[in-house]
Amino acid sequence: MSQPTILRSVRYSPPESRQDRECFPFCVPALSLLDDLEFTSPVTIFVGQNGSGKSTILEAIAAAAGSITVGSYSVDSDPTLGHARNLASRLKLAWTTKTKRGSFMRTEDFFGFAQGVEHTRREMQERLSEIEEEYKGRSKFALMQARSPYAGSLSAIQADYGDGLDAQSHGESILKLLKARMVLKGLYILDEPESPMSPLTQLAFVAMVKESTEQGSQFLIATHSPVVMACPGATILSLDETPPGPVDYDDLEHVKFMRAFMMNPRAFVERL
Repeated sequence: MSQPTILRSVRYSPPESRQDRECFPFCVPALSLLDDLEFTSPVTIFVGQNGSGKSTILEAIAAAAGSITVGSYSVDSDPTLGHARNLASRLKLAWTTKTKRGSFMRTEDFFGFAQGVEHTRREMQERLSEIEEEYKGRSKFALMQARSPYAGSLSAIQADYGDGLDAQSHGESILKLLKARMVLKGLYILDEPESPMSPLTQLAFVAMVKESTEQGSQFLIATHSPVVMACPGATILSLDETPPGPVDYDDLEHVKFMRAFMMNPRAFVERL
């Protein structure tokens, strides 16, 4: 018997005012998915064309859950998530075990986070150089005590991120960041994490998700990638359906198109 999910369900209560219901984000048709959404598997994949509402739904769930954000701002203060916080106020989340373990990440947040890590690394290195000058002629013990907090911070950054998130391709860097942030029984809400990943890196990401779910974690992922959509045991929710709901992998338009394209790419290209 499969273990229960961390986040069991989400319920959406539309605004009472018709005027409010006609305004974004409450006008997104895919919100009907949240009328009775239960999470019965450790991985839930949200698929749909651009503008279908995938990101809006995930952002609102992250805001309602108070998820830790990978980025420059918290979910409570990010100026780009104002609409998500408005929608979150209309969501009711039911938990098996309420937790703040895990994180919420959009691809664009990664770049701000990577810059922040490198800025901190440079600051620590500069401060260590300053301390070497300041403590010339003093005891080794005094020097060690002064260096300790900065050297410790640098060591932690090195342990988590190696030579730096900018030292590899963006896809490999995002994978490294996600691995560094993984904890047991965490809830991870990821919006199109595959964007900078090569197909092989996407497969490595799927392997990481599989390993994490075996350790009790849960993932909500919005994606356009047929590789990510193939996560073992995932429930796939299509926001392109009317009404939005579960779809088998083999019935997904993304998958059908990619299979047809790979069978005869020249036929597609010659029609352009």
